[in-house]
Amino acid sequence: MRLYLAVFALLAAVHCEQLFIGDQVLRIHAGSEDHIQILKTLEEDVNNGLDFWTYAYSTERPVDIRVPHDRLYAVKDFLKENNIPYTVMINDVQELLEKEKAEMVSNAKMERSTKDFNFGAYHDLDTLYSFMDTLVASHPNLISKVNIGNSYENRPMYALKFSTGAGRPAIWVDAGIHAREWITQASAVWIANKIASDYGVDPSVTSVLGQMDIYLMIVTNPDGYVFTHTSNRMWRKTRSVNSGSSCRGVDPNRNWDAGFGGPGASKDPCSDSYHGPNANSEVEVKNVVDLITGHGNFKSFISMHAYSQLLMYPYGYQCTDVPDMSELHSVGTAAIQELTSLYNTRYEVGSICKIIYQASGGSIDWTYNVGIKYSYAFELRDTGFYGFLLPAEQIIPTAEETWLGLRYILEYVRNNPY
Repeated sequence: MRLYLAVFALLAAVHCEQLFIGDQVLRIHAGSEDHIQILKTLEEDVNNGLDFWTYAYSTERPVDIRVPHDRLYAVKDFLKENNIPYTVMINDVQELLEKEKAEMVSNAKMERSTKDFNFGAYHDLDTLYSFMDTLVASHPNLISKVNIGNSYENRPMYALKFSTGAGRPAIWVDAGIHAREWITQASAVWIANKIASDYGVDPSVTSVLGQMDIYLMIVTNPDGYVFTHTSNRMWRKTRSVNSGSSCRGVDPNRNWDAGFGGPGASKDPCSDSYHGPNANSEVEVKNVVDLITGHGNFKSFISMHAYSQLLMYPYGYQCTDVPDMSELHSVGTAAIQELTSLYNTRYEVGSICKIIYQASGGSIDWTYNVGIKYSYAFELRDTGFYGFLLPAEQIIPTAEETWLGLRYILEYVRNNPY
């Protein structure tokens, strides 16, 4: 085992891959508003090396923070001095990463020998794009691959378009806008295959596609996703260069023109929630905006994130209720009942601002404001045992249950195109 770790460290160093040896994820249980404010101060200090996996906003939800090994004693002492209780959620982040990497290597060897795509594994960008080509080739009368533009580092951004006729209203589904949320890209691949397989077999899918198109973008932040595979598994943002700063990237889900630059987004380029210099500054966001506005007839916009097991609707940038709140909540509740029916996975439903935290510049706030009523964001598994490092054996169960919730929304939109 020691030899394996030594070899792993050597290989990682050669590829300039960031290591997280001894890093822990602490689950912090704020007991008062004072605790919340103290944690927010920690969050705003981008120089302390702390990686907030979830954010401080309520005493009802824990705050998960990845703490570098060399900061553990100081952070734990700080929490104790302020009487803020915590538990260790992940004892050694690197151990989970090593297991994840080993499984990916093993799966890649198996796929090369069998030429079968494994939906129960995590894949790199090239493999996902290759699978898209295979799916399109297998269903040429149903699926096309739409290049909506290139990323900052000039990678193509592809959406799969499921369509059975011209001039249809459409539904948008995306995954992976935050690069490290690998369960979303993996679930989206499974869902793409499920839609293709069920058309003509499942009356629900067949009926939806008889009236509407579905656009499915499996990797919305390709540069960031590649970076999570090659350099830093915990990377969240895009990879754009920020003028006047050595810190790269913008949070692409704080970059939309909906309360841009408001609460829940940072003006510091070194922050994971940096909103960027202006709305739509990130080409990855602008490409989606241009497609949505150019099409002009999207009826639903659904974005998949992780983690926390939530189904959310607007708003995030303000805590006032949207005019359609009652309907959106009802539809979301019914969708989650469907999701829960498979594995009894428990979700909560509510507006972003009220159920998780205030966050400005988010995608579904923008889509709702431009007239796409049925705008939702899923936060997939889990509730914190693994966080962003969900084991591969949970990919297919997560995708299966998410599909049930998603399918309910698709059916509802089909029957209520407004």
